Amino acid sequence: MRTRSERSGLALLVIAAAQLLMVMDGTIVTVGLPVIGAGLRIAEADLDWVLTSYALAFGGLLLAGGRAGDLFGRRRLFRAGLVVFLAASLLGGVAGNGTVLIIARVLQGVGAAIVAPAALSLLADTFPAGPRRNKALGVYGAMGGLGSVVGLLLGGALTEYLGWRWIMFVNIPIALLVLAGTFALRPGTRERGGLDLPGAVAVTLALGSSVYAINRAGSHGVGDGLTLTFGATAVALFAAFLVIQRTARSPMLPPGVPADRGRLGANLVMLLMGAGQLATFYFLTLYMQTIKHYSPMITGLAYLPFAIGIGLGSGVIGPQLQARTSTRTVLAIGLAVAAAAMGWFSLLTPDQNPLLVLLPAQLAGGIGLGIGFVAATIGGVQGVAPRDSGIASGLVNTSQQIGGALGLAVLAGIAVAATTSRPPGTPLHDALTSGYTAGMLGAGAFYLAAILTAVLLLRPRPLSRDAEPLGRTSG
Repeated sequence: MRTRSERSGLALLVIAAAQLLMVMDGTIVTVGLPVIGAGLRIAEADLDWVLTSYALAFGGLLLAGGRAGDLFGRRRLFRAGLVVFLAASLLGGVAGNGTVLIIARVLQGVGAAIVAPAALSLLADTFPAGPRRNKALGVYGAMGGLGSVVGLLLGGALTEYLGWRWIMFVNIPIALLVLAGTFALRPGTRERGGLDLPGAVAVTLALGSSVYAINRAGSHGVGDGLTLTFGATAVALFAAFLVIQRTARSPMLPPGVPADRGRLGANLVMLLMGAGQLATFYFLTLYMQTIKHYSPMITGLAYLPFAIGIGLGSGVIGPQLQARTSTRTVLAIGLAVAAAAMGWFSLLTPDQNPLLVLLPAQLAGGIGLGIGFVAATIGGVQGVAPRDSGIASGLVNTSQQIGGALGLAVLAGIAVAATTSRPPGTPLHDALTSGYTAGMLGAGAFYLAAILTAVLLLRPRPLSRDAEPLGRTSG
């Protein structure tokens, strides 16, 4: 017989592994994008959709996934989402063209949108409110940051030695192992109510239209007909979503969840962090492979400082700061370090020694984001009523994923504009590097905006005096 401590420890391992897998797949294709584009004949201008299609489906359906877990059983939905994710990974691995791959990425995002909020809610069901839950939330939050870097490292190695298709196939054994471990999870609490499918469809289509409009504006201009059409469609769909939330019997986003100022602030901070992080990985990968001509394996290894930084920030520095001061202060410290790292990246040149900028700036950026992810996760689920814990969990993940999709669309446009604005005769590598560094400075601007958001919206008093995270759960 396993002791209660051993069972809860195994449950945390399963939940953390699932979160790592879902977040990892947001970036695992990044290093392999040039190879994928060549193999499936995807135009370079469309390659970012291999990234954003996953983020959009993941982020757009997270709230619905969280609500479904509340209604139909969190462990049951956790398992179902893993099965969908596994099947989509198999489809992506055998894809014969870019369209099939993007469809597979969308389906992976659907599976992740079911798994991620169920995982965080099951964590709350497993650990009682207090220090043990805060520690478990710290592990979960660390997976949100570490998973992105693990995806880059693993994606580089798989692309180099086994081929890009193993970027998809590798998910299958991992998902099977996580499925096998779900016996250690509690069934989780269930709530009454309905599922707001119209709201889920409206917000997902609105986000997709926004990203397409932003992407097209970067290449065709703001006055382009399709840019304006999709922009207007996004506005109309967001308006429809708000109307649905006001009139629905069981709204996807109950008013009490975002109403808390601190919780709203934490989610906005997570959105801005996601906006900067995914774009930074995108630009660094292009810099390393296009400018420095690193192989996929070397590119993946070059991200090791980021992985080490995330581990230090989320596993050591962040929890120690969280125990001594307020979530607001912890976020401000972490994001200030991350913003400084983006300024450091602006010193990159085509012939720059990686030991001077590329590697140390990654270490600093990883530490800053690792601190930030833990604090934002705790702030986003703090004080939520048990019946809404799935929605709150989904909202935290939604903020990160949607921030990544929107941020990449905005900053990719900035990078293109910076590249094309260079004087005639500028060497191509210099022009491209200028675009990449401009994009990373934009990511730094997102982090500075996140600091301002934290200062304005989060409470200044220490976490220990706040309401208990996620309230008390039953079961």
